[in-house]
Amino acid sequence: MNHLGFIVAAYACGVIVVSGLVLWVAIEHRRLRKRLAEAERMGGRGN
Repeated sequence: MNHLGFIVAAYACGVIVVSGLVLWVAIEHRRLRKRLAEAERMGGRGN
């Protein structure tokens, strides 16, 4: 029994899912940093 194809496919799916999550978090981080900078510029909470 050779299950190599299924194992490779499972790892490939895992890599795709994790890569998508990392990309989503990076995009969200950039978006939130821009919103925070804008809020601080407009007189948000500051010291």
